Amino acid sequence: MARDRGSDLVEVSSNSAPPVCKIMDFGKYKYQLSKKHSARKTVDVKEVKIRPQITDHDLQLKVRNIRRFLDEGDKAKVTMFFRGREIVRPEIGMKVFDRINELLTGKFTIEQKPKLEGNHITMVIAPSSK
Repeated sequence: MARDRGSDLVEVSSNSAPPVCKIMDFGKYKYQLSKKHSARKTVDVKEVKIRPQITDHDLQLKVRNIRRFLDEGDKAKVTMFFRGREIVRPEIGMKVFDRINELLTGKFTIEQKPKLEGNHITMVIAPSSK
């Protein structure tokens, strides 16, 4: 029957009496198994937006969200926007990023250090490799 269909006769269970066989395309089955084993979780980049005048409680909430994203295996992008004359004092924003680094001690790596680009500062944090 397998030869008539152009398929393969594959032994499924050799320990049973009589042995159990299945008619299938064995090459296709092996290909699907290899795809199933090589499937990987995609890493998303989750963004957290903050302001230079953020309060301590709000900052702790944002850090908790960042930690949750990293624990799920995703990267976290922290973006700070400046409005109006706030851009004159970017060092205030850098102090906020230093506080974030202090609060995020543990198994995380900074992939991109805080960098001023136009009217915003961005930093990318990734979970450390296991």
